[in-house]
Amino acid sequence: MAFETYFRACSYAMIACGVLALALAGGVGVWLTAAFAAVLAASWRLAGTRWQLSERAGLVVVLLALPAFYLDWSFQKGGAGDGGAQVYAGVSALVHFTLVLSSIKLLQIKSDRDWLFLYLISFFEVLLAAGLGASPSFLLALCAYLFAALLAIVCFELRKASRLAPAAESRLLVANDPKFLWRRGGQRSGKGARALRRLPAAALLLFVLISGLALPIFFITPRAAESVLAMPGGASSSGFVGFSDRVTLGDLGRLNESNQLVMRVRVEGQGAARSQSLRWRGVALDRFDGRHWFQSSDSRAAYTAYEGDLFRLGTTEDLSRVTKQTFFVEPIDTPVLFAAPRAVALQGAFPYVRRDRDDALSARPHPQERITYTVYSDTFEPSPERLRADRARDPAARATANLRRPVEDYLQLPADFDTRVGSLAWTVVRQAGARNTYDAARAVEAHLNQNAYGGDYRYSLLMRASGADPLSDFLFNVRAGHCEYFATAMAVMLRTLRIPARVVNGFQTGEYNSAADAYIVRQADAHSWVEVYFPETDSWVTFDPTPADGRAAGTSGSGLTGSLRRYADALELFWLQYVVAYDRQGQRTLARTIQERVSSYGLAASQAARGLRARLSSWWGGVRGGVLVVLPSPLALMPGALLLGTLGFLWMRRKELLKFLRGEKDRRAADAAVVEFYERMTETLAERGLRRRADETPLEFAGAIGMPEVLKITRAYNRVRFGAQHLTDAEAAEVERSLQGMEEKP
Repeated sequence: MAFETYFRACSYAMIACGVLALALAGGVGVWLTAAFAAVLAASWRLAGTRWQLSERAGLVVVLLALPAFYLDWSFQKGGAGDGGAQVYAGVSALVHFTLVLSSIKLLQIKSDRDWLFLYLISFFEVLLAAGLGASPSFLLALCAYLFAALLAIVCFELRKASRLAPAAESRLLVANDPKFLWRRGGQRSGKGARALRRLPAAALLLFVLISGLALPIFFITPRAAESVLAMPGGASSSGFVGFSDRVTLGDLGRLNESNQLVMRVRVEGQGAARSQSLRWRGVALDRFDGRHWFQSSDSRAAYTAYEGDLFRLGTTEDLSRVTKQTFFVEPIDTPVLFAAPRAVALQGAFPYVRRDRDDALSARPHPQERITYTVYSDTFEPSPERLRADRARDPAARATANLRRPVEDYLQLPADFDTRVGSLAWTVVRQAGARNTYDAARAVEAHLNQNAYGGDYRYSLLMRASGADPLSDFLFNVRAGHCEYFATAMAVMLRTLRIPARVVNGFQTGEYNSAADAYIVRQADAHSWVEVYFPETDSWVTFDPTPADGRAAGTSGSGLTGSLRRYADALELFWLQYVVAYDRQGQRTLARTIQERVSSYGLAASQAARGLRARLSSWWGGVRGGVLVVLPSPLALMPGALLLGTLGFLWMRRKELLKFLRGEKDRRAADAAVVEFYERMTETLAERGLRRRADETPLEFAGAIGMPEVLKITRAYNRVRFGAQHLTDAEAAEVERSLQGMEEKP
């Protein structure tokens, strides 16, 4: 392959990788990517032909593209909704404009300046891709781009240097002998091919070195915690319902029909052992009108960050109760922040965090970007024995001051309430023999999810309950529904018993991915449950009346496909945690982890050294009949041992080393002598009026003079100067004799 072809191939690969990064980030569609690939192929075929655009024609096309860019931006901005979508409209128009500029430059006759312009555009495309996407596939595109960029830049510099070098030093000078021409040309082409084959290895080595230097800088450099650019319409943003202040019965069932990813949750801490029973709270609803659940109008307390993006939301009596959860949430069109019950602290890059009277958390909406935050929750619940001690006939009369809403709000019933629901609740409690609030709540729960005490219900995603009173239709007619109906039935039945209860919408724990050590939560995991208030312990306790088949966690499948999907999820979670969402807290955690690892390794090495010293001391004492009092550390002996080993190796190879050094010195002396001989020859000929012109090669000059001695010295000079060969002692002596013969002639 010719060097020029090799250079173009590397440059085109660099440009293609830049567009590939944009495509993987979602910045360009499939059709636009295919169109640019066609332009690449066409420009490759047209290179060096008369069909290429001239520089002036390319400039005219670029000027014509400027109004098109403005029209594209105006059109997309007009169809955008909120501010984030308008920002993305400008970014999208900018992406289109860069592709147009690249296409124009590819189709025209290219100078060095044009190649540099193409390189800069491709680099800008990679920067745009980094801001638009957060997928680990970007890492593959980035690695391919860096490798191709290193190859292209090295070839560009070699190509430029070969043109800028002086003519006398850049030409491969050969004699007018055809046999000599074929022999020397074949040697050079072979060396050139080998040099081209070594370029990828050199680029790979540079890539490894650059990565080794860049990674530490990446992990220690302070950064913003959020992306400036973001794509609208995230993976989970469309149709995300059930987490607003007003929810209609059946809304959450629509989410259960989708397997779309919502978030990943990593659970740590003392309370992580019971993470299988955790649920991720979204919104709590206290008022019911027969068809809708909604929140009573109230103000929400706003919290600002105390230190390091940390929001203090409450306190805990015992740190062993605290469960740490790290959420990696996909773009969704709700401001709700999901968390395990009773969050006491939250850490995240938010300007504010709000908490309502039902402990639901919210922040700014994020329909166009992923967010990451950490929640610390006191997940402790009182034991059943302690809850059974709460025997108040009317819990409303014993509400504590910590209840942030009047307890009557959690006893509210619809105006056109069906009294059969209350009768059913009393019948279930009487059959169960419940004598306290806890046993009454468990009896109603078992009636619904286990068909105990005369229950006959089943889980279904079909919207069968209807009419003016869908709850009564569910309980007494269709007896089938999804989690919202079961949770609504339990909450209303408990309220008829004067037991405060509320409905909570959120997500089940999700599927545990052992490869990622995290829970994968999808829209199908959306769930409703009930929280019951116990004034004796001032606590809200979770009850889940949905049958078990409606609470089954999703699965990634089994076999090879399931394993690959789990590993892909683990890779994406690693990318999100340590690249996309890596912030100051992550830097502190990493520094602390490295410090702990270094300390542990140092301690282990010290203990191993002491153990080895003790064993050697014991062995020496057995040999000499005494005890070795002072024994240097093995680590202290290592430098001396390495030095002695190196000296021993050099002594054993001293003859080969001396021969190599002597031969290298002789060859360098001979080569220097040949260069000196050629300068002496040109000075001798100049004294006779024979001077070499600037456009004349050494062999052309020797051929024009016609002296055998001049031709012999010139050929020897070319072999050493341009052929990277060495003269033997006999050849150097022959050159010296030829030069002396020339100097002696009058």
